[in-house]
Amino acid sequence: MYRAPYTPDPEISNLGDIIDRTAADDRPWVVDVEPDGRFTRLTYGEARAQIDTVARGLSRRGLKRGASVGLLSANRAEMLIAYFAIMRAGFVAVPINHKLPQPVVNHIVADAAIALMYADAERAAMVPQGVPMIPVEATTPGWREHLDAGPFEAVAMQPDEVATILYTSGSTGMPKGVPLLHGPYVWMVNQYAALRPVLEGKAAIVAAPLFHMNALFFSKVIVRLGATNVLLRQFTGRAYIEAIDRHRVSMLTSVPTMLALALREREALAKADLSCVQFVYTGSAPLTQGLADKVRAAFPDAEFANGYGTTESGPGGFGPHPEGKKRPDTSIGYPLSFVEVKLVGGATPDEGVLHIRAPTMAPGYLNLPGKSAEKFHDGWYDTGDVMRRDTDGFFYFVGRADDMFVCGGENVYPGEVEKLLERHEAIHQTSVVPVADEIKGEVPVAFVVPRKGTAPTEDEIRRYALANGPAYAHPRRVVFLAELPLAGTNKIDRKALIARAREMFPGGVRENR
Repeated sequence: MYRAPYTPDPEISNLGDIIDRTAADDRPWVVDVEPDGRFTRLTYGEARAQIDTVARGLSRRGLKRGASVGLLSANRAEMLIAYFAIMRAGFVAVPINHKLPQPVVNHIVADAAIALMYADAERAAMVPQGVPMIPVEATTPGWREHLDAGPFEAVAMQPDEVATILYTSGSTGMPKGVPLLHGPYVWMVNQYAALRPVLEGKAAIVAAPLFHMNALFFSKVIVRLGATNVLLRQFTGRAYIEAIDRHRVSMLTSVPTMLALALREREALAKADLSCVQFVYTGSAPLTQGLADKVRAAFPDAEFANGYGTTESGPGGFGPHPEGKKRPDTSIGYPLSFVEVKLVGGATPDEGVLHIRAPTMAPGYLNLPGKSAEKFHDGWYDTGDVMRRDTDGFFYFVGRADDMFVCGGENVYPGEVEKLLERHEAIHQTSVVPVADEIKGEVPVAFVVPRKGTAPTEDEIRRYALANGPAYAHPRRVVFLAELPLAGTNKIDRKALIARAREMFPGGVRENR
């Protein structure tokens, strides 16, 4: 199989061995923030010792090199300790979405051949019978009993051995396992060395769930650069703002929905001093210009970047323009020097479905040779994401190829309609989904969260869309909500909204003709 070239790091034994060795023992590594704002700190010295202790404990259990160890827990410091210890000891870490239904968790456990599970108290009952379990809370006897105090030398893993398996969201069926390899991911973490001035000795906030690529990868970057991970056990907009202020966070990591929810918390924003924020990173979901404008207003002194990555191809393939050209807010950036990209199936070479080839490419899906053959070709991965490229070479996310629907013979990409609608001064956030129409096939319906203090009408929103975009793409109905539902990854739950639209309009949506 073709693999894009990269240079292995000879000083790092495996992905669990990336903790910054120069960080002072008394520097905070994790600030573990509970939902009520209480927190505990874990220093680099304590973290190093605890990761070694857990790795020693795992190694004496008789597991074979490369055995899969599951993690079924909400965000907490012990989950990160266990995650790094699993890989440090030469095993494969498998974080599991703890919001999935029991049959799907059972599928993942079987698919990944999980030999041992870490679980918090709330999810312990979800561990299938026959799978040994270790409580992931440090205060429990079960956690303490599995420890073996003392130093541990990281197992030297081959670059192409599997370090961790992440599972896709399962939006089109059962989640698919994506094996991620030691060598390429150590190399990829090292590519973020340019962030050291922003992060070293400072704090970054992680509030997305640790079973998701966004949070998990940035947790690696943070520890590699000697920074402090302000880890929220549970995201709310208010908790996010309060933690940034209280812990003087320098860098924000997020998905766009999290920023949108945080920026609605006017009372918390008014009380907070956010001058500490130097860098705002968002990714993993589309970004509208309306939200970008709000982010810049809330954090006027911060650098702002909208990123893009996939579980299959890696966390970052785009960045600054090589000639220093200004990056538009809604662009995912310019392809980095170590990736290859092409747009397939579009009307012009500057539009189509993104195919990408990168050093961090997964070798395929776990136990799914047919699906792997469909999506992976000679090192290229078919992302399924429709993109366009501007004259400067910047890329923009248009929509998922499988989200696109046809209205009266015209292709409608919900993301493009959402970007248009969120330019309206009274709209805070929106999601557009298709509903059946007997003449047009499918037509757009918009779920809208109004900006606080405004009261837009359905007719007003429809007329705005007609005046500012193509007529075929305007929403035929507008439904106002206090907030949009979120999936387990803190992205908007489109499946739930599609189901809700079908319930609301069982006979379809007819246009006013």
